[in-house]
Amino acid sequence: MAMNLDINWKALIIGAAASASMVIIGSYGHEWAFLFASAGLLYVGYSSKDIKQGTILGALASTPIVYLTFQGALGEFTGDFFPTLTGTISVMALILLIGAFVGFVGAWAKRSRVKAKAEYEKKQNIGKNKNKNKKKNNN
Repeated sequence: MAMNLDINWKALIIGAAASASMVIIGSYGHEWAFLFASAGLLYVGYSSKDIKQGTILGALASTPIVYLTFQGALGEFTGDFFPTLTGTISVMALILLIGAFVGFVGAWAKRSRVKAKAEYEKKQNIGKNKNKNKKKNNN
């Protein structure tokens, strides 16, 4: 069974690296960098060919954030729930779900932009043909 994935590997690697680097910068005392960690995941979703692929690639691109979380970049796990196996798995699943959602939003934004661009071009063509048809009818 041959699968044609058409994955933009360059965007996937750059987006995952950008998100991970923002988490690393944020862990060294620059908390403002955490706000921009989702920009790489948005880029991954925006560069995908459809919404389904954008969602999957968004989750895949968030795996470096999972690794950094377990290394302590987002803080130490404290309390009764998070140090347990169930808590660790739930944190991992939550990060992957958020990555998938952000990838979905990026892919959805691309789809909306393509639709708006097509409508704009359609309106532009209507105006151009209208003037040409008037000239043909007058002669």
